[in-house]
Amino acid sequence: MIDLRSDTVTMPDDAMREAAATADVGDDVYGEDPTVTELESRVADRLGTEAALYFPTGTMANQTAACVHTERGQEVIADRQSHVVKYELGGLAQHAGLQVRMHDSDRGVPSPEQVATAAIEADLHRPGTGLLCLENTHNARGGLAIDPDAIAAAATAARERDVPVHLDGARLFNAATALDVPVTELTEPIDSVMVSLSKGLGAPVGSMLAGDGEFIERARRTRKLFGGGMRQAGIIAGPALAALENVDDLETDHENARLLAEGLDGIDGFDIQEPETNIVLVDVSGTGLEPAVVVERLEERDVLATPFGPTTVRFCTHRDITRSAIDHALERLENGIA
Repeated sequence: MIDLRSDTVTMPDDAMREAAATADVGDDVYGEDPTVTELESRVADRLGTEAALYFPTGTMANQTAACVHTERGQEVIADRQSHVVKYELGGLAQHAGLQVRMHDSDRGVPSPEQVATAAIEADLHRPGTGLLCLENTHNARGGLAIDPDAIAAAATAARERDVPVHLDGARLFNAATALDVPVTELTEPIDSVMVSLSKGLGAPVGSMLAGDGEFIERARRTRKLFGGGMRQAGIIAGPALAALENVDDLETDHENARLLAEGLDGIDGFDIQEPETNIVLVDVSGTGLEPAVVVERLEERDVLATPFGPTTVRFCTHRDITRSAIDHALERLENGIA
């Protein structure tokens, strides 16, 4: 089976398993796990922030950031297709008591003019805007790598209105790789950032939330409130440290996505969005079939993909998908899916 559903399906390699087995551990709630401490220090250094905090999941990290940055009842500006809006179970409302003011744009990042229009000041009748949330890469829009100028322009417009900026950077290292820029160029304009270690980098567990020292100390309390205080977490932080060494391999995933897209483009009824990173979106409306049916037909040919909207199927390349696997997948689909 060739599994192209997500880059979360990777298996830990030998180096990660060895790191888990040999990790130096302690109680992280007491701040005594040296492996977690090292991971947090190295990630903060990599992202150019004062501090970082280890989380079980990216969703918990995003929701923690929203809680720390805002006051209950405020508004958060976010793209209509963003992960925090579509895939986090309404957490902005449930956890932080926030209202979402959604925007639409071609690439999922608002222009300064959109930020200016969306941001509201608090008064007797209105709660005020508490946060701008950006995403890079943008998952639902096809793994788009958002360039530094667009991030900086939106962030500057928010800061001019005293609105902090959080970046959902689950695949931020993919964005930096695709754009060929230092990851710090993408984080410099923002106040906090979440990066996932269990997607493209292949760690079995974990995401990081990074920002200044005061923000991270407040985030530590909120993480505990959400049940994210972990004990001998070095067992999973060790593999995460090993995963940090995999950034240079992301370009291979991107190249495999391009090859996959080129091959899929030859299938009757498939309309391909050219990939920028490791995500390939395919409009299957031309087949006359629902995405779920298309995915069933793919599975019959030992290729796994994900229904991703009313007319869309998503394919995602990752560390466990080789060039040979892409070739085999395309061979299995060369006669179409009818």
